[in-house]
Amino acid sequence: MALSSPTRPSATRRVVVTPAGPSLWTRLDWTLLLPTVALLSLGALLVWSATAHNDALTDGDSTGYVVRHLVNIGIGGVLCCLVAATDHRWVRIWSPAVYLASLIGLALVFVPGVGTSINGSRSWIDLAGLTLQPAEFAKLAVIVSIALVVAERAERRRTPTFLRHRDVLLLLLIAALPAVLITLQPDLGTMLVFSAMVFGVLALAGLSKRWLAALVLGTVAAGFAALQSGLLEEYQLDRFAAFTDPSLDPLGAGYNTTQARIAIGNGGLFGQGLLDGSQTQSGFVPEQHTDFVFTVAGEELGLVGATAVVGLLGLLLWRGLRIALHAPDLFGRVAAGGIVCWLGFQAFQNIGMCLGIMPVTGVPLPLVSYGGTSMFATMVAIGMLLNIHLRTENSLGLGVVRSRLARSRF
Repeated sequence: MALSSPTRPSATRRVVVTPAGPSLWTRLDWTLLLPTVALLSLGALLVWSATAHNDALTDGDSTGYVVRHLVNIGIGGVLCCLVAATDHRWVRIWSPAVYLASLIGLALVFVPGVGTSINGSRSWIDLAGLTLQPAEFAKLAVIVSIALVVAERAERRRTPTFLRHRDVLLLLLIAALPAVLITLQPDLGTMLVFSAMVFGVLALAGLSKRWLAALVLGTVAAGFAALQSGLLEEYQLDRFAAFTDPSLDPLGAGYNTTQARIAIGNGGLFGQGLLDGSQTQSGFVPEQHTDFVFTVAGEELGLVGATAVVGLLGLLLWRGLRIALHAPDLFGRVAAGGIVCWLGFQAFQNIGMCLGIMPVTGVPLPLVSYGGTSMFATMVAIGMLLNIHLRTENSLGLGVVRSRLARSRF
């Protein structure tokens, strides 16, 4: 019987198993999402408190405004998710169309039968019963348009000194067209926020100190010219006068500022309790569910509640800056930084006018005030920040996978 030769053990193949990447749930920026959700929740409570007992405003429906506010939050949440999930290349492709649409919207406010005037400013359009403020979307449109131009110039020239004089003029033109339309409405509060936002975006885009200094001087000169030419309405001039001294017209232009200070002063350390604020429930503070919603927090939640609102806004803005710092490309860095400039100055302007350190201009507190257009635009901006963060996580994750594959070959 022949003995069979021993079989040679077959060569074993080395199988490299690459761990699965983190899920979308874990890649979401919870440091951005949690303060956003907290501010939305606080805002709903404050809007409910400011409107529940105001029969002249609600026609006896104590939950009417808060229900509409929650609907606005829901629509804003859907928009946020859509923008966050969109491929960033489509965000860049659609940027010019968004900018053009914002210009058309700003022009429509001057069309009879379409544009609507509220509180002396023709800033709204009425579409089949839906009232929108195009200037809110114009802020985001200008940010992404400037970011697109800057990114394309940098990618084309592959040099850090990519902004030439004609590039700067193009960026200024992008900002100037909507700025002129906003000024003609006239909407002073939005214009102040818009100016600060554009300055921040252009600084992030790499403008030289000379250009930035020229912009500051030009803005001051334009403001002085507006005062001298009578471009500003009389009520706007009265608001500036009341800002310097509310006692000049305590029952007129200075009334809002005076009542806002009283409401916040009534709150003390822990507040008078939700739905129990004396100024709020008596309706002494005008527009308290929109422009002066921070006074509800100050009176009914006290210094602790007001500080919580400021702290949550600060955390959100800090996270936005971190996202801008770690963005994988120049477009994301400029866009994220511009959104932070926009939301940061608008929050400062709103809280400042409630405290009497800024003139009353009628801008909403981001994520807190009642208002559909403002809510939609702000939630789209949050979606943009999430989009940029997810792209950063994807680029970092791809680097980790490549590193593991390289090590597995040895």
